[in-house]
This record gives sequence, C-alpha cells and structure tokens, in this order.
Amino acid sequence: MLRMSLQIYDAIRQHGEQTYPHECCGVLLGRFLTEDGGPVNAVEDAIRAGNTRTDSAHNRYQIAPQELVRIQRQGREHGLDIVGFYHSHPDHPARWSPTDFAEAHWLGCSYVITAVEQGAARQTNSFRLAGTREEDKSFEDEVIEVTGQLDPGLPPRQANNGLAGDPGLEPGPGGEVAQS
Repeated sequence: MLRMSLQIYDAIRQHGEQTYPHECCGVLLGRFLTEDGGPVNAVEDAIRAGNTRTDSAHNRYQIAPQELVRIQRQGREHGLDIVGFYHSHPDHPARWSPTDFAEAHWLGCSYVITAVEQGAARQTNSFRLAGTREEDKSFEDEVIEVTGQLDPGLPPRQANNGLAGDPGLEPGPGGEVAQS
C-alpha cells in the first residue's frame, strides 16, 4: 500500500497538469513500514524533479542522477528514504508502459502514474516494484490510501471516481484508492 496526505496527492496531480503536454516527474520521500504483514510506503514529501528528456518529453521522463542524489541526501537529513517516484502520462492511461518497467530499478518502491487528459489530471494509480533482483522484478497494482479528509469525524471510505463530489480521487484498477 502507498499512503500519502491529500495535500501531497493533489500536488502530484497538479504537477502533471502544469507540465502538460510533457511528462512531469518527481521523487517520493518517506518511510518503509510493515502493517498487517504487508509493505506500506508512507510518503511524507513529494519533491518535484526536472524532466531531462529533451528528445521526447511528451512520453518519456528522466531524472538527472545529480538531482536524484541531492533529493536522496535531502531526505536522509530528515530521516527519510526514497519510497517511490511519480510521473504523468499526457493523454494516455495511468498504467505503466514497457518503457516504465524497463527503466524501473528501485525494488520495493512505488511508481505513481497520473493520466492527464487535455491538461486535466483524471486518474492516479500506483504500482509497487516487487522482486528481489532485476531478473525477477515485476510491477504489482498498489492501493493508494489518501489521508487527511476535510472532516476528520468521517470514517475512511473508498473513492468514487469523481461521480459524487470527489473530483480528485479515482480508484485504481480495482477501485483501490481509499481516503481516511
């Protein structure tokens, strides 16, 4: 599971809208936790990164190694790890592509993809890179738990794909975006 605040979730989606028609990208800093026997990547900050792909920034992204090291050091200064990455898919679904898979190497990390259609963020999904080494890696669909609802007295709930007053929270492939 991937857990983040509503503020971080919204910031990731807004980043995709602001860079449209190019892909945005960034790094998720937080902590690796285990709850109920399963992995939880708890995000505490989303750091925007520059997309250094100049040949095809509309459908590819790359974070400069120097920037990635700087972000990693920044996180470590606050006791945080890199727990994931995010990017947008302009006018394409929020599903990983063969290129996304080939370029994913951080086992245990979450890879968040937001579909941005005609400049508006439509759906955000997460995929955990599972495996023990490069040869057996695979992407697994991952639930995104969004915390920090407007009325803290309300019980946790599933997102409703924006059909009943929740325009920013869409479920992933199995309806698995929860807000608590």
